[in-house]
Amino acid sequence: MTTPPTGAKPEPPRRPARDPYGLLPTGMPIAAVISIVGLLVIAVVTLNLTNGKLPFTPGGGGSGPQGTDQVPTRTATPSNVVEVPSIEVPGIDVPGTLVYAKDGNIWIQSGDQATQLTAPGKGVDDSMPSFSPDGKFVYFVRTRKAQGKWSIDNVVKDYQLNVPTLMRVNIADGSPDKLLDGLVDPSGPFKWNGFIREPVVSPDGRYVAMATDLPDPTTSDVTLKLFDTKTDKIVDLKLNQVAPLGHQDPAWKPDGSKLLYVLNDRDGAKGSPRIYAWSPDTRKARPVTGPGYLFPAWSPDGRYIAATKTSAYGTDVVILNAANGAELARVTDDGNSWAPTWSPRGDQIAYLHVAGQVIDLRMAQLDGTAPNWTVKDTLDLTTAAGLDGVSRPDWYVPAADLPAATPAPAGSPSPS
Repeated sequence: MTTPPTGAKPEPPRRPARDPYGLLPTGMPIAAVISIVGLLVIAVVTLNLTNGKLPFTPGGGGSGPQGTDQVPTRTATPSNVVEVPSIEVPGIDVPGTLVYAKDGNIWIQSGDQATQLTAPGKGVDDSMPSFSPDGKFVYFVRTRKAQGKWSIDNVVKDYQLNVPTLMRVNIADGSPDKLLDGLVDPSGPFKWNGFIREPVVSPDGRYVAMATDLPDPTTSDVTLKLFDTKTDKIVDLKLNQVAPLGHQDPAWKPDGSKLLYVLNDRDGAKGSPRIYAWSPDTRKARPVTGPGYLFPAWSPDGRYIAATKTSAYGTDVVILNAANGAELARVTDDGNSWAPTWSPRGDQIAYLHVAGQVIDLRMAQLDGTAPNWTVKDTLDLTTAAGLDGVSRPDWYVPAADLPAATPAPAGSPSPS
């Protein structure tokens, strides 16, 4: 830190300008970005840049292609209610439990029953849930308000912070645990926060992959890192990125041998995200797809990937070959669907869908055998729910409900 002139207020650590969107004066550090715009997450901004039409408005906003609604606007159900329609299609049931976010709370859904799992209270929001490998816990991000301080032009000012915390809640009793706090409060006059996005747990339960700029946002962009639950330390994988856009959407392979993520890039003013795969064994990453793919989700056998494909017409769910990224099947073609999650049983894919201004959870029933699937039926799993569009759903099915015994997941090699 540079020593200020006598009588001047201390300046915070400086780093190169990282504002590709023209929101801030040249040279403003990332902590000031965080303070001024709150939880303006680079990953979310990048998503919206992808085609300018992605329906990522927390709580259920959004629109169809070209920014026009495809159906008349609907009114979402109250914040403490999720309407779940009965599934009455012969030969189709929805096994296990789904988890998603709505209005700052985490919900789980089994069959035609939805249950609110967290209720953090006024001014605190929960989002981005995912299951532990055994289905007993849900990991998520809890965000609270706080007052921060940062210096701009040698003047220390107060800022409103949105501080994220990595949390884990026991499904059986609803008791939450705090694992990692995003407040950065070193000695001195400054206080700010980092980002914690999209936590997902490794199959052996030790590592939580997430997009974060912690432990020091003044020296890091929002990139893929691991939180070691045994040591409570953050492991920086030091993956290549296009600064300052970083990474998003981590997804562990069921056997723990690969970790998918999205490397954010731009083509002019348009987003150009690509799916990459990182290997804990080699500690190297390779591209899986070309530009235009987000939200990867592994098939249970690890041979295929469900992903969001972006285009000038919106976003749709597709199935890719995990080895080479080749597109094998299209699950939706409405331009208003994204964030898929694959049933552990392998024959269903749930995803978010926007109609009018309301986001709901839908499911596609796959017919046939891989890789020659067709979509047999598309069913609504919620009705007028108003789900959180930046929180992708997750799905857990106990082993007893799977069609055949599956090998125990291999422990993730240590990345330290």
